[in-house]
Amino acid sequence: MSEGPMKTDVRRSMKVLNRDKALAKLIKKHGRADLSSRASSSVFEALLRSIIYQQLSGYAARAIHGRVLALFPKTKPNARALLKIPAKKLRAAGLSIQKIEYVRDLARKCMDGTIDPKRLPKMSSAEIIEHLTAVKGVGEWTAHMVLIFTLRRPDILPTGDLGVKKGFQIAYKLKALPSKKDMEKLAAPWKGHESIASWYLWRAADGAKVKK
Repeated sequence: MSEGPMKTDVRRSMKVLNRDKALAKLIKKHGRADLSSRASSSVFEALLRSIIYQQLSGYAARAIHGRVLALFPKTKPNARALLKIPAKKLRAAGLSIQKIEYVRDLARKCMDGTIDPKRLPKMSSAEIIEHLTAVKGVGEWTAHMVLIFTLRRPDILPTGDLGVKKGFQIAYKLKALPSKKDMEKLAAPWKGHESIASWYLWRAADGAKVKK
């Protein structure tokens, strides 16, 4: 885990990852890694998105996320504005009662300083995970996504992510989904560049879905 605010250097990571035969094939197939498709301009927006996307298919999640964003017509999504949105409007946008509780807890904790994005750049990744999981409905996976796509930490390996597990299985021709220990062992040669490697592992898993 990262111990500082160092940002991902995609070119440098790709150079290191190319030394791994399995990842080299993915790099050749998919070209330069691009983290921008999942990037959020603020930690609040990233956490809001992650809560909305939990336990939903991509299509349904995108639709609900779009309707929730539309509830902020004059401003970017932020904690103060979210707390002013009536529950019935959030429900109409597609959020479950539980997720309404989660997003409101997120907003309240951002307002009272429990979640303080300004502190995150100086925190280690482990500290950030502990910090963000204070929010209801936010677990390690969500914190990992924020670390990779919003804070751009270079060395995050989301071992709890099914897509990453499947990507390892496909790229390294494993008979079964790997354990956390298996993944960390395979990732050891490219330690410090796990975030970009994860992007390629997701591409491998996506490619398997398309073939099916």
